[in-house]
Amino acid sequence: MSLPRFAAANPDPGVTRRVLADSPELMVVSFQFETGAVGKLHSHPHVQSTFVASGRFQFSRDGVIYDLNPGDSLVIPGGVEHGCRCLEAGELIDNFTPRRADFPVTPEDTSLTTG
Repeated sequence: MSLPRFAAANPDPGVTRRVLADSPELMVVSFQFETGAVGKLHSHPHVQSTFVASGRFQFSRDGVIYDLNPGDSLVIPGGVEHGCRCLEAGELIDNFTPRRADFPVTPEDTSLTTG
């Protein structure tokens, strides 16, 4: 049995988002950033954790600036304004609880192959 692979989305210029796993209680999401890309300031009711898989990022959480490098992580409480700027291209792995209903969970079409 294979796990579902969800379609990618581009929420901001230079940012690619892909849901990796999803349940009503938790969602795991990959964000790929190009150097200089910005995740604009926003807030949501979900608790979010972010893990820097690669690259370097500058995060703003409730007006406090954090420089994050590979292996670093940060928890963002629900309702807190936050955003980031990518200083060196990389990937963030974010977890949201409960799941983000505003992130479409559309299975990727894997029926087509090239050959």
